[in-house]
Amino acid sequence: MTDKKVAGLWIDGRKAIVVTNHDGQDVSEFEVKETVKADVQHGNSNENAANNVEQTNKAKFYKEIEKIITNSTDLYVTGPGTSQEELRNHLLDTAQYKNLNIKLGTDSQLSEEQVLEEVKSHFNA
Repeated sequence: MTDKKVAGLWIDGRKAIVVTNHDGQDVSEFEVKETVKADVQHGNSNENAANNVEQTNKAKFYKEIEKIITNSTDLYVTGPGTSQEELRNHLLDTAQYKNLNIKLGTDSQLSEEQVLEEVKSHFNA
């Protein structure tokens, strides 16, 4: 069991399953803290407006994830496609997370329990 505050998550464009071993302050057992769902906007006729809404929704999605991983020293991010790389780039561009140690993995669809086991395995917990 690590005594560092660490977090891990599985992310795609629609949701993120976040696992941490802390409640922001105290280190404890690993647990699924929250499943964050992204807002998806449909039906914009203007491509520019649709892009703006998509970017705004993505920023809100990342902010929700940030709240859960606050005070983490290490982060493991896995998922399909490029979502994990986009989140990493967002976090590294945010002053609070620029020194966060982020490792990336690749996984297809995982259940909450599978994400929990993957994160525990990554941190040897």
